[in-house]
Amino acid sequence: LEREIPALMRIKHFEPLIDRIAWFDTVGEAFPENVRTTARAYLDELGYPHADIAQITSWEEAADAAQNLDIDSDAWAVEEQLRAGLVTAALEQMEEDALQIGLTHISSKAAETVRETMDQTAAIWDVEDDGLITAAIGAAVQACHNAALLLAAGEEDPHPFAFKYQLFEAGRWPIAVTGQSFNLF
Repeated sequence: LEREIPALMRIKHFEPLIDRIAWFDTVGEAFPENVRTTARAYLDELGYPHADIAQITSWEEAADAAQNLDIDSDAWAVEEQLRAGLVTAALEQMEEDALQIGLTHISSKAAETVRETMDQTAAIWDVEDDGLITAAIGAAVQACHNAALLLAAGEEDPHPFAFKYQLFEAGRWPIAVTGQSFNLF
């Protein structure tokens, strides 16, 4: 248990931050420089330094981008490899049950918080596509899960998951890498 306490405390301290995020609050707005810089850092760390940042400006465009069959499976595979590496690193610091409990707790908290915010956002934007709403919520919950995993692993180097989470913190929805474009709402 002593070995697990530092990693569990990092996850515990992360939880209240989820309530402080203005989820999807700035989607559709022009990108300030800090968002461009964070998106570029995400792409560079993911291994896509030549990808362009494609600004999505409406929920209709977001639906098209999220449903695009050309979503780069290589980028998805890179994220899966990164996730597997973080799980391995986290399991060096804690037992699997403890990690699972911590990550499940974060995901549950994120799902509740993001759902509440997304309900408000959908009403404001008149979004009625349940599949799109579920996709946006799922992406945000996954970002929280990955950020908590990053903390559990004790990762301190720049990491794509940290940058992706920061894009959500900025009120954005990083949808996906498609071809040589990163669709960011």
